[in-house]
Amino acid sequence: MLPGSHQNQIEATAPGSLCGPEVLAAAFSEFIAASAQLERSYRELQGEVGQLGSELAERNAALTRSLAENHQMRGALQQILDSMPCGVLVLDRSGRIFTINPEARRLLQLGAEIGPERVRSLQDLATICKVDLEAPADAGSSDREICMASEGRRRWLAVSRRILSCSAGSASTPERVAGMERAGRERAGLESIWILRDITAGKEAEQEREAARNAMALAEVAGILAHEMRNPLASMELFAGLLAEEPAQSEIWVSHLRAGIRLLSATVNNVLSLQSGSGWQKLALDLSACIRDGAAFVRPIAEQAGVLLGVDIEDGARIEGNENLLRQILLNLVCNAIRHTPAGGSVEVRVRPGAGSAEGRVLLEVSDTGCGISVEQRERVFEAGFSASGDTPGLGLAVCRRLAAFHGGEIRIQSQEGCGSTFQLEFPAI
Repeated sequence: MLPGSHQNQIEATAPGSLCGPEVLAAAFSEFIAASAQLERSYRELQGEVGQLGSELAERNAALTRSLAENHQMRGALQQILDSMPCGVLVLDRSGRIFTINPEARRLLQLGAEIGPERVRSLQDLATICKVDLEAPADAGSSDREICMASEGRRRWLAVSRRILSCSAGSASTPERVAGMERAGRERAGLESIWILRDITAGKEAEQEREAARNAMALAEVAGILAHEMRNPLASMELFAGLLAEEPAQSEIWVSHLRAGIRLLSATVNNVLSLQSGSGWQKLALDLSACIRDGAAFVRPIAEQAGVLLGVDIEDGARIEGNENLLRQILLNLVCNAIRHTPAGGSVEVRVRPGAGSAEGRVLLEVSDTGCGISVEQRERVFEAGFSASGDTPGLGLAVCRRLAAFHGGEIRIQSQEGCGSTFQLEFPAI
């Protein structure tokens, strides 16, 4: 098709009109120019097609290399997965098991005869292996432990579940790579990975250590009881013999026997309080009456030691507590005071409602006229096992601090060497 202006000229040369050689020459010249332009455009198009072909070939080659690298990487990752010392299960979004590595099959006791077609989901595993991997984990944790019976013995597995995710803004992964990884996971439909570890050896070692600790604790308790009971039992044997030989003074010897029995009771209760400390209950009670009864209970011990026990208790002190534990506190404090007070000295027990360091507190004090406690020893007297004199296992004051804390109270000491000591306990009043 010739240009429009020349078309008009040619149409003008239709039959019946004259066609001059100039017009034909001009039209032919323009046709030659247009043909040359078309030829140049064709060559440029051929060059662009060739360049696109080269780029396409390069990209095809790069894609082929990438596929080969992906295949190689997949094989390497599969080898790593197969050689991992822990079991791995990979599930897709529909809950179908995508991968089970050999260690997972071993831990779950999946024999070679159990193929992938029989293990398609966690429900299939629960049916075949009797292991519920979907049981809820402990609160605040995604890990848990399960116990399996295997060849007459128990085996423990630690089960961890992790949701597969990808962060496109990761600093260590370029956005393009992260996007490709995310897209690959979306195509595969992967959702979660389960990791299984055999912790049987650790569990058995922990049980052995616990058994050894219990044995050591039992031996320690036995030693404490033997040490603490030896002297009261010897005294009780002596007073029982005197009671048989001198019936006329039975009242004195019976008082000494009662003191020995109450010392033994205090020792046993201290050991139990220090070792257990569970199952205690608190009720609203009259602290004044409780301490008054406790002082009467401990009086024979003071009489046996030749120490005067004074009681100055105001009524109206009510707290929320455990009566038996409060009596144990008083027994320990009075026995400790008597132990450090020479014969002829005195110990005084006081209860003051509203006399604490703050409003709404009740104050219990046990004072003695004994040898006092040095500054260095004051910092350690409440430690279990510490004894200022070295002749006791050092449980009484440690138990007092623990029982005071159970009642929401606090214990402190005021002492001066050679001038006696005062132990103060504060409890929240009702």
